[in-house]
Amino acid sequence: MGEQKQNGLNKGEFIFGKKNYKFMFIGLAFIAIGFILMSGGGSDDPNVFNPDIFSFRRIRLAPTLVLIGFGIQIYAILLNPNKK
Repeated sequence: MGEQKQNGLNKGEFIFGKKNYKFMFIGLAFIAIGFILMSGGGSDDPNVFNPDIFSFRRIRLAPTLVLIGFGIQIYAILLNPNKK
């Protein structure tokens, strides 16, 4: 029984199609850009407060990009590349 399942799968085939991988890389880029925008804003001196950590870029824009990236990843996984 196990041999029949293995014979049905080609070793040269990918699980997803070209369209799926394209959307996955786009989603990964959104996530990476979001995390890059979230970084920084710290202070070298612990006695000095840096209000830059509460900027629009770090509080609203970056998490939104990360969530959009995760949404694109889910879409890429569920996308049927054979449907035309």
